[in-house]
Amino acid sequence: MMFLSRVRLLIATFWVGTLWAVGFVVAPTLFSTLSDRALAGTIAGSLFNTVAWLSLFCAAALLALLFQAGRSAQAKPAKVNYYLIAGMVACTLIGYFALQPQMAELRLVLHSVADTNVAAMADVRKQFGILHAVSTGFYIVQSLLGAALILKLR
Repeated sequence: MMFLSRVRLLIATFWVGTLWAVGFVVAPTLFSTLSDRALAGTIAGSLFNTVAWLSLFCAAALLALLFQAGRSAQAKPAKVNYYLIAGMVACTLIGYFALQPQMAELRLVLHSVADTNVAAMADVRKQFGILHAVSTGFYIVQSLLGAALILKLR
């Protein structure tokens, strides 16, 4: 039983550590060191794609281990763990799988709009900025829920 508890904590720590490392260290470093913002965005996007799929995998593994622990009469996992994981998955689904495709579409529009159409470019940039801010908000919420999950699993 103690082994499975440690495995759950290890998976959660790996998941949240990856969120923090990519979102708050690697991506900002890419944009601050690479002069080509498009390249920085492409690399960051690839990393966020990996983090999104990793999030779903870690959530599934944690839920499987929590359900297994719930079957034993000795150590019932707290329901809050399920809610924290569900919240983190919701943030991934909304932030990455719903908002990111819209942002990618706006990026394509930006590249296709002629530089002479300043008003159209400004409008698309504004829309992109709003979506980016909302996506970042979901990422921050997911990171905070992850911190709470690690503390609850300890």
